[in-house]
Amino acid sequence: MSTTTTASSPSFSPSNPPSSRTWIPTSTPISLIPTSNARLYHHIHPMLLLSLFYFSFSALVADPVSTLSILVFPVMGLQMLYCVLCLPIAKAGVLPKISVEGRRPKMGAKKVKEGGVVWGKPAILATLLTLLAATPLLTIMIILFGAPFTTHFAHNVLCTTHMALLMFLPLFYIYGTDAIMWREICSAFLPWDGVWGGTVGTAVGAWCGAIPIPLDW
Repeated sequence: MSTTTTASSPSFSPSNPPSSRTWIPTSTPISLIPTSNARLYHHIHPMLLLSLFYFSFSALVADPVSTLSILVFPVMGLQMLYCVLCLPIAKAGVLPKISVEGRRPKMGAKKVKEGGVVWGKPAILATLLTLLAATPLLTIMIILFGAPFTTHFAHNVLCTTHMALLMFLPLFYIYGTDAIMWREICSAFLPWDGVWGGTVGTAVGAWCGAIPIPLDW
């Protein structure tokens, strides 16, 4: 009499899931602050940025360093205004609590109700982080991608300053220095929304503007 032995494979159940190294994103799409001012400025903001470029194009071609140096301040101001009027200060896409009237605190207000936000300080801190952290990193990156290192250094720094303001200022405003969120940002794991779309759009636009340069013979 012969017996047959069959090897049984381990069964997995919801209570005993297989071990995996799957990385599950923790963030959700960022929604605008639910105010009429936020909805209005959300549509006006891109037109203002494009208008800056349109009206300064001739000067930008003639003297790029001086023009970019001047444009840093209006671009910075518009980005800060966009953050303050439109974006929540939150982690993982959770909106902060807003006052009963649906308005954010007035300028200069230091404290609001529990769960609220400080009006101007986060935008200033986000701008400082953008200029001190993101700009040097982007400058190194574009040099590694072929930008001149010994010449046109001012052009490179001004270019990356504008890129950093457009790409990273809203991200620093929303996520601060949260390590988990920045791991998802660096891994392109964020869900698509207006903020992440602006970051990706700036990077793709910069690449599309630079890639034809070797063809200019």
